Amino acid sequence: MADEPKKIIIDEDWKVQAQKEKEKLKEQEAAEEKTPREESGIGLPPADFSGLVSILASQAFYALGIFRMDEKDEREPDLPMAKFNIDMLGVLDEKCKGNLSAEESKMLKGTLDQLRMAFVQISK
Repeated sequence: MADEPKKIIIDEDWKVQAQKEKEKLKEQEAAEEKTPREESGIGLPPADFSGLVSILASQAFYALGIFRMDEKDEREPDLPMAKFNIDMLGVLDEKCKGNLSAEESKMLKGTLDQLRMAFVQISK
């Protein structure tokens, strides 16, 4: 017995367990890197000039009562808030003069014209 070489028994289970733990950590790290937008599956449009104009215009249309949350939404127009948002678009137009593409300028002017006409009609 003393002359027999000692047998080394290697437990391979720990390697499998270590690999599973590595994979689990990678999954956790990937989940933490996701933004709330990715988690919800809702894609957002790119952050650009037209998006900024659309946000301000949407707020103005909502304040004017043109956009409604649902059919039951029968609130009165909020003219001061609508005027504020329209004025904000006017400031944007004034400050960006000469720095917009022809397409951006046309879109901003058209949006302002629509909002101003709607404001005058609703405020009568």
